[in-house]
Amino acid sequence: MRVTEFEQADAGLGISSAGPASPCYPAELECDVGTTLGTTVHVRPIRPDDASRLVAFHASLTPRSVYRRFFSVHPKLSEAEVKRFTCVDYVDRLALIAEVDARMVAVARYDRLRGTPEAEVAFVVADDFQHHGIATLLLELLAEAAWVRGITMFVASTLTENREMLGVFLGSRFDVHTNTEYGIVEVRFLIDPCYCRPERITRGSDGTGEPKESEC
Repeated sequence: MRVTEFEQADAGLGISSAGPASPCYPAELECDVGTTLGTTVHVRPIRPDDASRLVAFHASLTPRSVYRRFFSVHPKLSEAEVKRFTCVDYVDRLALIAEVDARMVAVARYDRLRGTPEAEVAFVVADDFQHHGIATLLLELLAEAAWVRGITMFVASTLTENREMLGVFLGSRFDVHTNTEYGIVEVRFLIDPCYCRPERITRGSDGTGEPKESEC
């Protein structure tokens, strides 16, 4: 999923090492959830002191996973990116990380589009933890947090070849609308709990699927 305009905004700015956690840190968003393979994952909001762990997480990703996230070859995060990704206000900008045995294995984030109730979302999961259902869990938790913060719509861009991420969106409990152009799929969907399906959809390679009981 490509870098958003907000993630590019601080490019070129120098930063110091991570500072203290924000006083508005939403501890209520911390939780433990189970993956489809039975692994217990600890989910929590990102903090400024996660900077070095985020750098290590990014460095551990395969070039393919990095390309799918940034739409470009991006082997190393700049200092400006690290600051941007770890220093959030927890309202208009929020990131949730997933940890297994204190190791960061996934990051999901939203950035509100200025002056609107919409937010752009992005996800990345460690290669050895892909296909565990972690992105799906993070999408639902991120949507719950965004909704109470006044966001009503999620939008995202992903490569057409990134079937895994598209499967997360299309198989979710949300009514997802897509538009494809030049190899990029734009998705958008309401996150209003009243319009969520009670079940997720399990989709086959032909795009068909049967309802699957929600694992929330």
